[in-house]
Amino acid sequence: MNALCPTGSYAGRLGGMNTTITLADDLVLTRMGYGAMQLAGPNAFGPPRDRAEAVRVLRAAVDLGITHIDTSDYYGPFVTNEIIREALHPYAPDLRIVTKLGFRRGPDGSWVPSSHNLREQVQDNLKRLGLDALDGANLRAEGPGSIADAFGELAELRREGLVRHLGLSNVNAEQVAEARKIAPVVFVQNMYNVVLRDDDALIDELAAEGIGYVPFFPLGGFTPVQSEGLDEVAGSVGASVQQVALAWLLRRSPNILLIPGTSSVAHLRENVAAADLELPGEAIARLNSL
Repeated sequence: MNALCPTGSYAGRLGGMNTTITLADDLVLTRMGYGAMQLAGPNAFGPPRDRAEAVRVLRAAVDLGITHIDTSDYYGPFVTNEIIREALHPYAPDLRIVTKLGFRRGPDGSWVPSSHNLREQVQDNLKRLGLDALDGANLRAEGPGSIADAFGELAELRREGLVRHLGLSNVNAEQVAEARKIAPVVFVQNMYNVVLRDDDALIDELAAEGIGYVPFFPLGGFTPVQSEGLDEVAGSVGASVQQVALAWLLRRSPNILLIPGTSSVAHLRENVAAADLELPGEAIARLNSL
């Protein structure tokens, strides 16, 4: 069993945004990462409104100390990976880029399941990112059924050295257990935030097994999280609702890694500042009750 190794203190302050955890003995990631989904156009489809600003956002993220970038070739499609390479290649030695596989985009922007050609998807990600191997690849499940065949193909790509670490996305506990019988699962990426907590039990189980949990849409995604209680806490601590939601997640469990996305440098800096936000006990209790 891999030990979860938070660096810095988990209780109280997080020790700043450079607090990291180590997964699978050798994968060191800042708990505050960056999700590249919003670097593409609306609904992650088409080109960005301002490509130059997208490049600035990525460079600012690295300058702020972020070492965990989440992406996918189906954002755009292809757009975000091309921008990441333009902005950051050659990559810093400690930068880790994690992608998602298993879907493609239709001509209308629809999300189309596509787990039959994972080798091709891995090679496309490598080519567009300018990498010899992917630091991590998450298989996005098509539904609640078996993922053994698709994850088995990813496991083979890992054995070949094209992918270093494997993860899962949009999965349930049964699928996680199934995949772990095939190859090590280093992280799980599901929808979860301060008001959507279907994965509470799964998060705790993964933490006990040393597996990272990466909530996508930590701020609600295209429909921002809204709650009167969240507004009240934000007002009481003098922070934005978004910062409070991110700070709560970092305190929810030590295996949680965040990948909030933005296409704005100013918004990026606001998100990063959430790692230093102290939440008093009464605020945490209020958020826990939402």
